[in-house]
Amino acid sequence: MNTSFRPYQPDQPFLLPPDPREWLPEDHLAYFVSDTIEALDLSDFYAPYEGDGRRKQPYEPAMMLKVLIYGYATGVFSSRKLAQKLREDVAFRVLAAGNFPAHRTLCEFRKRHLRDFEAIFVQAVRIAAEVGLVKLGTVAVDGSKVKANASKHKAMSYSRMQETEKKLRKEIRSLTRRAQKTDAEEDRRHGPDCTGDEVPAEIARRQTRLATIQAAKARLEARQEEADRQRGRHDDDDQRPPGGRGPSYKRAFGEPDGKSQDNFTDPDSRIMKSSGGFSQCYNSQIAVDGESRLIVAEGVTQSASDNGQLVPLVEQVQRNTGRLPDKALADAGYGSEDNLQYLVDRGIDGYVAQGRGEKGLDAKVTKPLRAKMACKLKTKRGHNVYRRRKHIAEPPFGWIKSVLGFRSFSLRGLRKVSGEWSLVCLALNLKRMAGQISWA
Repeated sequence: MNTSFRPYQPDQPFLLPPDPREWLPEDHLAYFVSDTIEALDLSDFYAPYEGDGRRKQPYEPAMMLKVLIYGYATGVFSSRKLAQKLREDVAFRVLAAGNFPAHRTLCEFRKRHLRDFEAIFVQAVRIAAEVGLVKLGTVAVDGSKVKANASKHKAMSYSRMQETEKKLRKEIRSLTRRAQKTDAEEDRRHGPDCTGDEVPAEIARRQTRLATIQAAKARLEARQEEADRQRGRHDDDDQRPPGGRGPSYKRAFGEPDGKSQDNFTDPDSRIMKSSGGFSQCYNSQIAVDGESRLIVAEGVTQSASDNGQLVPLVEQVQRNTGRLPDKALADAGYGSEDNLQYLVDRGIDGYVAQGRGEKGLDAKVTKPLRAKMACKLKTKRGHNVYRRRKHIAEPPFGWIKSVLGFRSFSLRGLRKVSGEWSLVCLALNLKRMAGQISWA
């Protein structure tokens, strides 16, 4: 007897329109993303389209947001790949419901609403808190370096900028004299209407590069001036500290160190040491709830140090959820006296490492709160509480980089990068929440 196969007729058209809800299982992530977005306040996404109606029909903002968030939750970050998925992937087609925005449209939508993604992130955190996922019994904070959309080979040190600036100025003067001489010679031979364009083009190229370097120098000097003011220096200071005490300053006010660098591609990024060596990076920060492992606060900084980020993260936790955590866990990067004082003043039971050893207990500290914290972590209870930090704060970065595949920002500039990081954290939270919440 011949084998009877299931019917297969690829050229047979549908007799009735297909129901997209039958294309995916009921518990699919795409449906959870869609239902969650429908439950949020999207007024900020609709506000730019308010008016008298005299415009071309734009794509529905809710649909665009669903596609973008689902893309980030499944590791699709490129606008071109998103546009491709809308034609090839069933889940994307279900979310888009017959819409096929071009990659430029998706890219422009993402850039237009970068500030709005943080508000959507906060709404998602509040939903998680309302349904009981976020407990805030314990919150752990951590930071990780994420590569910027810039190459470290497009950076230049301040000392090299000074050398290159002098060289370019000299070359421009030489080429200008040469151009003038060439023009005069051409005028004598062929008349005043005939000129050579080769040398002026070389001048223009060098002038453009000179302007780029001068702008980078100005950024470095402005950053150094701000750093000097924060240290108590003033622009009228001499070369010695106030009162003449201590060694002379190594540099004049606002003069950067010769090794200080600025990147021509993304000036807001900084050279930072990461697991792969030194790269152009941003320092991404998160605060994670100990029970649900959901990110309840997030941020991005240009500083490679984590020290100044504990207070903003804890304050953001309070804004996002309406309350402070009972316990806060952090590694030695957040272990300053000021940070510990902040936790004490707000009644938060802190467990912050005071050293770089495996247990974070090997530091010799003299500050009173730091010394007290070191003793606290040496107790059995303190050690057991602190050791949870690694299991709470570090997995989300592993999920972001290894599961979602987000290892580099797509956008440039601190403001844009901050918006994209909010989108990444939102996507990860929804992916985590999908297995814990049912909208049925």
